[in-house]
Formats: sequence, structure tokens, C-alpha cells
Amino acid sequence: MSGKSKKKTSSGSTIALNKKAKFDYHLEDKFEAGMVLEGWEVKSMRDGRAQLKESYVIIRNGELFLVGAHISPLVSASTHNVANPTRMRKLLLNRREISQLISSAERDGYTIVPVALYWKRGRAKLEIALAKGKKQHDKRSSIKDREWKRDKERIMKHGKY
Repeated sequence: MSGKSKKKTSSGSTIALNKKAKFDYHLEDKFEAGMVLEGWEVKSMRDGRAQLKESYVIIRNGELFLVGAHISPLVSASTHNVANPTRMRKLLLNRREISQLISSAERDGYTIVPVALYWKRGRAKLEIALAKGKKQHDKRSSIKDREWKRDKERIMKHGKY
């Protein structure tokens, strides 16, 4: 056996998912965005202390910002830094992608929602999607499809009822 054990790197692993986005919206185009973060936020995200549950993306002066994402500070964080867990974070995209998102978001009924937060080559990335809100009957059909898929798997596994 070798003297050193290899530790898995966290590249490509998911930090947080916004499951509610897939239920509430029809997700159309997806984009990968970088984020402007502070050091304590990166450490907290490595510890898995991030939530996208009630977050959204806004457009200000031709730039995109993530609002409402909650990154809890670590207990062992430095005391001279004042941590704001829900601060506005700037998203980094190409100018072409930003203009495409802005023009699409200005159309009726479209919004930009964060879908997933993950690591890619040691950097935190945010997957955002151009989305259109679902109506109530669409949500009911999503639930019906999900339950049918679950029942179908159960039938295939155990045979007939």
C-alpha cells in the first residue's frame, strides 16, 4: 500500500441546487456564470453552507446580480470581517451572453433563475436559466408525471401489483 492516500478533489461537485426552480418554471436556455465572492464565502461554500432556495437574478446597468442566495459564515471565520450572508453578488458572463439574457428577460413572462451552484476546476460556478413561469395546471401535470414515473419504476422492480 502507498504511504499517502489520495483525497478526492471537489471539482465538478454540486454545492447547492434550486429544486423549486424546476417545479415553478419551464427552464429554456441555460448559462454558466462565475461569481464575485469574498474569501469567507468560498470557505463556507466548500463546507456546503450555501442555499439558492429563494434567490433570483436581477439586471442593473447592463450587469447581472444574484440576490437572495444565502451563504452562512463559518463559526471559525475571522472577527474583523463583517459577513453579510444574503448580500448581492455580481455574476460574470461574456458580454454576448449578458445581452442575450437581457433581451430575453425583457420579453413578456421570462425571468432569469439560478438553478445550481457547483465547483468547476476549483472555481465556484452558478448555472442560471432563462425561464418562463408555469401555470397551476402545468404544475399539476408535473406532479402527475413524477408520480407515474415513480409507480412505473415500482412496477418494473416488483412485478405486477
